[in-house]
Amino acid sequence: MQKSLVAEFLGTFWLVFGGCGSAVLAAAYPELGIGFVGVAFAFGLTVLTMAYAVGGISGGHFNPAVSLGLTVAGRFPAVRLLPYIAVQLVGAVAAAALLYLVATGKAGFELGGFAANGYGDHSPGGYSLLSALLIEVLLTMFFLIIILGSTGSRVPAGFAPLAIGLGLTLIHLVSIPVTNTSVNPARSTGQALFVGGWALQQLWLFWIAPLAGGALGGLVWKFLDDAD
Repeated sequence: MQKSLVAEFLGTFWLVFGGCGSAVLAAAYPELGIGFVGVAFAFGLTVLTMAYAVGGISGGHFNPAVSLGLTVAGRFPAVRLLPYIAVQLVGAVAAAALLYLVATGKAGFELGGFAANGYGDHSPGGYSLLSALLIEVLLTMFFLIIILGSTGSRVPAGFAPLAIGLGLTLIHLVSIPVTNTSVNPARSTGQALFVGGWALQQLWLFWIAPLAGGALGGLVWKFLDDAD
């Protein structure tokens, strides 16, 4: 299990550093055209690349909501759930810390939102708490359905990371304007710790909604899988 935990740490670290790093560092140059689309693809690529790199070791969760959803679906042993969530959190916080050190190396750097997740006044598009709750639950649920379906025995082996990475890209394209896209409590926690204030006050939503969505996705897939 030790190697699995190291793999989860690395995968979550890469997801947060690559995805949030693209938002904090690269998106600061809008003339280069990265914008929402570039950030969305960056998040998708982090999962795609690490799913191929270490997915065979740990299963490639990199997200507490994914680990919970897989447990609910019967694809992951419950005894491993808390250790996975713990190392995912450590990986996310470590990535946020390193990103902070890199970002503050530029003269005049202002922390701003630091790619943290938020609703209301802290939503990129000014969306309400209800909008944020609904979209985070819905998109996390579908993310789990994509993961469970693409890793099942009914589909060709070896292509799951492509579906999962592109699925996460689509999720970000839809929801960056609403919440800056969480669907991952570890990713949200790492950034919120460095922003503090409002980000920590609103962090509860980005635990409850993704975990609820992950569990729903696991239940939906379990129903579909048992139908045959």
